[in-house]
Amino acid sequence: MKGCFNLSLKIKELPQSERPYEKLELYGEKALSNAELLAIIIKSGTKEETSVQLANRILNLNYEPEGGELAFLKQITLEELKQIKGIGRVKAIQLKAVAELSIRMSKPSNYKKIKIKTSDDIANLLMEELKNEKKEIAIEVLMNIKNEILKITKVSEGDSNFVNISIKQLISDALKIRAPRMIVVHNHPSGDPTPSMQDIKFTDKLYNATQICGIDLLDHIIIGRDCFKSIFEETKKFINQ
Repeated sequence: MKGCFNLSLKIKELPQSERPYEKLELYGEKALSNAELLAIIIKSGTKEETSVQLANRILNLNYEPEGGELAFLKQITLEELKQIKGIGRVKAIQLKAVAELSIRMSKPSNYKKIKIKTSDDIANLLMEELKNEKKEIAIEVLMNIKNEILKITKVSEGDSNFVNISIKQLISDALKIRAPRMIVVHNHPSGDPTPSMQDIKFTDKLYNATQICGIDLLDHIIIGRDCFKSIFEETKKFINQ
């Protein structure tokens, strides 16, 4: 027999109720699978595959399924996406843009005047942004005397297991806007938020420095994968608020 048959149906050959665009219109976006939603973004497949089949191949690249079926799209690079047959420059850019939008949509539109009452409040605020990062990132949260957020700033970025945070920069940023209170947050790419001895020693040095400058360091929080640890709670250091 010469040649071979392509057993894959094209999207337009599927019943309307099974085509991603039409299915969303008929049943709403929640009725679609992750592959079907991705298929809408990438729009077209290849001669060999429908857009849904191509989307499933993208999902199969997930090297850390414990982080969720789609979380890897936040870390995968344009170059890695373009290695997939059927994913060119435009489709790769579209996928990265959607991944970044999902991160930004998880953030409050305005941090200011959000009042922090517990460590959970800060962890929940920054969890989505930090939990899947492959590098350690340190963030400074500056607050007024009522524990209302004045400013949130990324102050440092390191490699996969260490971030070099500048105590001088942290204090300088607080003094510039006369922020009397501060919380420091960083992530552990391993997913385990247990403080290292290095984390604890750094926190102790920062606490002493902030006390000299009249700034209250309220906590140093470490974000893991959908979990966090408060160094102050771990070391039983509490500040009267």
